[in-house]
Amino acid sequence: MGRDLLDDQRLTAVGLFFEAHTGLNARFAAQFCEHHLSPVEFEVLMRLARSPGNQLRMTDLAAQTSLSTSGVTRVVDRMERDGLITRRACPTDRRSSYAVITQAGLTRLDEILPGHLELIEQWFTGQLRPEQLTVVLDALRTIRDAVNPGATAGTTPTEHVVVEV
Repeated sequence: MGRDLLDDQRLTAVGLFFEAHTGLNARFAAQFCEHHLSPVEFEVLMRLARSPGNQLRMTDLAAQTSLSTSGVTRVVDRMERDGLITRRACPTDRRSSYAVITQAGLTRLDEILPGHLELIEQWFTGQLRPEQLTVVLDALRTIRDAVNPGATAGTTPTEHVVVEV
């Protein structure tokens, strides 16, 4: 194997990205645990809270997370038992259902987010100058859109459903 292959800047870029991701996940996981949530449960709550109507179709939730459709079903089942989210039938398609964050889920996020934002500031955004953060955000969106085009599925309101939780 040639030395120039091992010194390829592409390996360095992806290696640094994974190292940063792993380090941030470790910092965040401890905080999620304090609030009795797994990282994926936090991600689900955030995705729902930041979506129109605080809801997403189950298939869109799967596309936006690292979970398969069956994995999303298991997580939603567990979170529904905990009262953090609920399911609603889609009024226009019997085969689809929505995951909807409940008031208890929003309250849990309200408890977590101040400390979580402090961690983000300390270990991620606060490490960058404003112009660097802009470049990083643009680059991450470009990469995300290429490798996970479904990551924003369901985030634009296509139908207006009134949901009471």
